[in-house]
Amino acid sequence: MRIVVTGGAGFIGSALIRYLHAKTDWHILNVDKLTYAGDLSSLASLSSSSRYEFLHCDIVHQEKLTSAFMQFKPDAIMHLAAESHVDRSIIGAGEFIQTNVVGTYALLEATRAYWLSLSASKQQTFRFHHISTDEVYGDLPHPDDNDYAGQLFSEDSSYAPSSPYSASKAASDHLVRAWHRTYGLPVLVTNCSNNYGPYHFPEKLIPQTILKAISGEVIPVYGNGQQIRDWLYVDDHVSALQCVLQNGQPGETYNIGGLNEVKNIDVVHKICALLQELRPQATKYADLITFVEDRAGHDRRYAIDAQKIEQTLGWQPQHNFSEGLRATVLWYLNNLDWATTRLNQALKD
Repeated sequence: MRIVVTGGAGFIGSALIRYLHAKTDWHILNVDKLTYAGDLSSLASLSSSSRYEFLHCDIVHQEKLTSAFMQFKPDAIMHLAAESHVDRSIIGAGEFIQTNVVGTYALLEATRAYWLSLSASKQQTFRFHHISTDEVYGDLPHPDDNDYAGQLFSEDSSYAPSSPYSASKAASDHLVRAWHRTYGLPVLVTNCSNNYGPYHFPEKLIPQTILKAISGEVIPVYGNGQQIRDWLYVDDHVSALQCVLQNGQPGETYNIGGLNEVKNIDVVHKICALLQELRPQATKYADLITFVEDRAGHDRRYAIDAQKIEQTLGWQPQHNFSEGLRATVLWYLNNLDWATTRLNQALKD
């Protein structure tokens, strides 16, 4: 197979490319704009591979995408390119609308032009796989709420995005489904829970906590830290993406979760405890934890019902949170130069 991955220099995109390159004999074209969060060093091991190519391109450039597709002749497109940091979307929503909404529209149109050029049999087997987030559903009742009953996000959950980021992703989901219904484009949609693991950009909770702690800086925690997230190890996520691409039914949505609901404050404490074990010091890392003003519109709880992908496609996550978090902390301790360089870049941008 020949696969286009948009946003392949990002955290999940690069993990997907490394996974597909290792597990298959597929040819992969990585299309990425290389924003502050894009990092080709995470794919350095593939630089000499004849099965990997890189195209520096913003997905809003429809004609350039169409031309690239006509030349590369993909069997599928896996769309991960997105602005994804909630705090940045609150400060400035414009880039999120441009990339996540306008960019997805341009990509869909470039894909449709290419798809229409294929033979009838190739059109049937072609797939456009849109990778999205559980944040499009808003939030769920919290254990502290009177109406809490262990509710989970399913594929039938109503959309109720809270931030400019999640609203832009919700819009992109709707565009993809509309291109399926109106034009017949064979699409797949997946909505995942919070990813974590190696090469995670350092402005996100887990890598930021690790770096702040080992630098002796204050570890900021929003509000009271009681927000709950379902944590999904990135290698589990990308294995699910391959499973959906190869076995999912066009027009269907599949929720992908790690089955690991953990409060933010507990995540931070677990990281501090691991660092105390792996890199002991006289003062406790946990003493650096400081509660700060809560994020505007902060969702209190996310949790995925992953029964559909398990029952119909046979996929399950392979990492529990304790195992995945330990592996992640160890990776950052062994790759501090990479992490600090990326963090400094984020601060500049």
